[in-house]
Formats: sequence, structure tokens, C-alpha cells
Amino acid sequence: MSTSVPLAFIAGRVLLPFACGYFMSYLFRSVNAVIAPSLQQDLNIGAADLGSLTAAYFIAFSLAQLPLGILLDRYGPRRVQAALLLFAALGAAIFALGTQFSHLFIGRTLIGLGVAGGLMSAMKTISLWLPAERWALANGVFMTAGGLGALCATLPVELLVQWLDWRAVFWILAAMVACASAAIFFLVPEKPGVQNAASEPIGEQLRSCGRILADRRFWRIAPVSMLGMSSSMAIQGLWSGPYLRDVGGLSRFEAAELQFALAAALTAGFTLVGMTADRLQRIGISLRITMCAATLIYAVDLLVLAAGWAPTHLLTWIVFGMLSNTTVLAYPILSAQFPAQLTGRVNTLLNGVVFGFAFFAQAGLGWIIGLWPRQANGGYPPEAYSWAFGIPLVTMLLGLLWYMAPGRDKVDK
Repeated sequence: MSTSVPLAFIAGRVLLPFACGYFMSYLFRSVNAVIAPSLQQDLNIGAADLGSLTAAYFIAFSLAQLPLGILLDRYGPRRVQAALLLFAALGAAIFALGTQFSHLFIGRTLIGLGVAGGLMSAMKTISLWLPAERWALANGVFMTAGGLGALCATLPVELLVQWLDWRAVFWILAAMVACASAAIFFLVPEKPGVQNAASEPIGEQLRSCGRILADRRFWRIAPVSMLGMSSSMAIQGLWSGPYLRDVGGLSRFEAAELQFALAAALTAGFTLVGMTADRLQRIGISLRITMCAATLIYAVDLLVLAAGWAPTHLLTWIVFGMLSNTTVLAYPILSAQFPAQLTGRVNTLLNGVVFGFAFFAQAGLGWIIGLWPRQANGGYPPEAYSWAFGIPLVTMLLGLLWYMAPGRDKVDK
């Protein structure tokens, strides 16, 4: 980072507009957890269709990651992110107008495509404007904007749905994401002295992606991040609401209140994890150790939810929110292993793997829950959620064991 560029300038003119885009990304990702009853009533769909509809976001998000990494390194994050967010605005408008499952699926897919660069464009920007030793802290603080988006997707959205309806909410979201696009394009400056990879042939950029995917360092850390974050996104982004209503016996409004607390903990967790990891690195404790320890605590909390021991206890959901995205530390861990000019591709390839699996996790939880018949009240029995939450728990622990296994080159910077 150039000493001639004040930190306040970087925060206000560079990171804040990107934070608005990431805020919208997480809001869109989480909003279906609250409006799910309305969608089920209006469209007459069950758990499997609801899971597939919501997961359409993730498959589009995932498929966009490979070209996104090339575009970020080639044209820079400002132009790429501003253009992508316009697709999200279009998708939100289609979702608001949709009267059939297929219409909403198309809208949700466009939303996923449009917000696919929310975090990766910011990570690319952070790598351009800040030194490597500050990336974990900057990423954690930046991701707080995502937590705020998840927060707004709970009780505030529920109140708006009660006051207006879910279609009006999506018209509002379409306008908000269009404003975020404009802010990024018109307010964010290009980094002085940085040459994007526009002169690098596309073929060479694609070959470099192949080399990254063939690198054993990538596949050492990808499984734990993929399995950990996918379970978090599937539950927080959709299935926490039905779980609280079906297992916890809460009303729709009571569930939204607890989801608000979950999202608040998620928001705080992004910042605290980044700050804690940054502080521990300074005293010699690596990001690798921090990520593994926090992931184990998250696994215990997920076990509590799967077993139904404390389905509505506030502390259970606070711990879930604060630690569920700990494996995001995999991004700075992996980025530090590759040259700076490859950070866009490295991060987006990892993100593609994570979000590709998140599609199967969110849809898969719906398929598992749908194996049980719906009860008289329209919900599903507790054992359906025990299996749906328990399977991701087991697979995440297997991914963690793979990462922690001795006898491999350590990736712990």
C-alpha cells in the first residue's frame, strides 16, 4: 500500500462502495429464509422445490467464479463488479414479477450471477490497496457488511412483508442493488500504478487456472472450506427459519426474531474472527490453527442443533452465527501461497468450489427433509432436520481431518 494514500480514503472511497455490494449479496442470499412461508403458500411448493429455488442462487454464483477471476485480474474489480450488480437488479425485478416457479427460478439465478463478485471483487481490491499482513483483518471487517445484509434479511424483511408483501420487497431490493452498482462505478478510483492483466492472453489465464486447480495446496484446504461454509449458508440462508418453526415450535414472527439474533452474531463474528486471527498471528499462532480450533467449536454447536437439544436457545444460535463462517480464513491462507497477480483467480476458484457445493447443500437439505411427510400444520418432523443437519456435520469433520492430517506440506501462512 502506498503511504501517500490515507487509510481513511481507502476505507471511504474504495472499500465502502464495495461493502454496499456485498451487503446486497448477503441480503439476497438470506432473504428466502424469512419469505419461505409466503413462497410456499403462493406457489404451493414443498421443501424440495423451495430448496432448489433458493439454491439456484448458488449454482449461478458458482459457475460465474472462473470467468470472474479472469475478469477481475484482467479489467479490475471496479468495472467488473459494477456491471455484474446490474444483473442482480434485473433478477430481483423478474423475481418480483414472477407468477410461476420457473419465473422465480430465473430471477433467483440472475441474482446469483449478479452478486457473484461481491466478496471476490472486494478481496481483489484489498489485495491491491493493503499489505498482505492486513488481509485477514480487512477481509473480516469487510465481511461485516455481509453480516449486516443477513441482519436486514430477517426481522426487517419480515416487517416489510407484513406491511407490504414479498413482491414489493424485491422491487425495493432491485432499486438498492442498482444504486450500489452506480456507487462502485462512479466513486471508486483505480489503484494508481497497478497494471491489470489485460495484456495477458486469455489462453494463458485459463492455463493458470488449470495450474491452480492442479496444485495440491488448493485441494488440501478446499474441502474444509467447502464443507464448512456450505452448511452455514444452507442453514442460515434458508433452513434456520423452517427449523425454528417445525422443531422449535415458534411462530413466524418469533422465528424471525431469533434469526435476527443469529444474523447479528454472524455480523459480529466476521469482525471478531478477523481481529482475533490478526492478533493471534502477531503472537505466532497461524491462521491454520485458528481456523481449525474455531471450526471444531462450530461443529459442536451444529451437533446440538442436529440433535434438537436446544433448538430455540439464544446462545446456540449466537455461537452458530459467530463461528459458522470461520473457514473463510481459508481465503487469505490460500492467497498467501500464490503470486499477487493471481489472487483474483485463486480466490474465485476457491469461491466457485465453495458455492458450487453450497448449491447441493441447500438443495440437498430440502431433498432430505422432503423424504418425511408433511405434518398437519404443513411443517416437517424433527427427525427430518436431525438427518438434514447431521450429514453436513459429519462431512465437514471429514474435511477438517483431511486438512489437519499429518504427512502433507503445511499450508499455514
